[in-house]
Amino acid sequence: MEKKSEDKPGAGFLFGCPSSSSSFVPLSNPPPPALTLTSSRFTISSQLQNDSTKEKKKGKPVEIPVFTGFQSKLESQWRDVQWTEEQKKSLMKAVSSYRPSCKDVPQARVLLLGPVRSGKSSFISSVQSVFNGRVTNRAMVGSSFNTSFTKKLQSFNIRSQNGEDNTGLVLCDIMGLGDGETTGLTLHDILSVIKGHVPEGHKFSPDQPVGTETAGYVKTPSLRDRIHCVAFMVDASKISSYHTGFGSTFKQLREYISELGVHQVALLTHVDQICPETARDVSNVYKSLSVRDTMNKAGALLGMSTSYIVPVKNYASELDLDLNTDVLLLSAVDHILQYVDMFFQDYAPRHTGSKMI
Repeated sequence: MEKKSEDKPGAGFLFGCPSSSSSFVPLSNPPPPALTLTSSRFTISSQLQNDSTKEKKKGKPVEIPVFTGFQSKLESQWRDVQWTEEQKKSLMKAVSSYRPSCKDVPQARVLLLGPVRSGKSSFISSVQSVFNGRVTNRAMVGSSFNTSFTKKLQSFNIRSQNGEDNTGLVLCDIMGLGDGETTGLTLHDILSVIKGHVPEGHKFSPDQPVGTETAGYVKTPSLRDRIHCVAFMVDASKISSYHTGFGSTFKQLREYISELGVHQVALLTHVDQICPETARDVSNVYKSLSVRDTMNKAGALLGMSTSYIVPVKNYASELDLDLNTDVLLLSAVDHILQYVDMFFQDYAPRHTGSKMI
């Protein structure tokens, strides 16, 4: 299986900048969602205008329809989430107690993958903050708009609720997919990370692809070295302005990852930046029409059903934790772990000890 993936054409493709020989077809932008009005009486037909004129002539007061704006919030959630302290504790316990079903793998490794500044490092810091009980920034976050702050493969343990032991989850950060030749990340290198060949701390370069001559290269990776789930990160505030090549990039990348038997999910970050109601109160996220519509756009961009996608708000300028933000972050981690479990269920009959056969 691995040899088949490496031999495929385009392994040296630099993400975000497809060559002229590429067979990529740019993803057409989905049609804009229909706007919903709070007043069905806003449309004034010629007949209504004629009726109004008649009423004026009779000396009767005319009731003029008033436009009250676009409906941005639903009455009920389109996904059922409990925004309570009990739910937060339940999710924290579930994540803290999680262990891979394969006894030879002590921790599940999840790779966060997405465009530059999509919120990968911020998500890691935010999840760590929930378990630390205060807002912290363990994963360094950059401020540059055009380049990826992360330049190398970094793995971050998520500590359990007591703060002493590690959970069974490791979040792996990698440099962002660039818009043009702004990063050195290639398809070949990404697949090498997923297969477990790339050593911790490896710095990526387009001129030096990962290979047997790479320092620390893992020639025969075990199941514990591999990536067990990929979480794509997409910025909700930039969903309509991403480079046209990203759609085909994501879809081709997903095909290669699927061939390796790795399940994929997606996180829609910065949802507070596209919905004032969600920015005011995160618990409104599943009542927001703009968030729901943006999730549909993200699904079209990634080529996946929205059932695989969950919204996320990372901690940015906040100094204190927020209950609803914590629940949303923990729900995202729980969502990821469901697909991690599917990986181990799929591979359980196919490995002996820690070696794949």
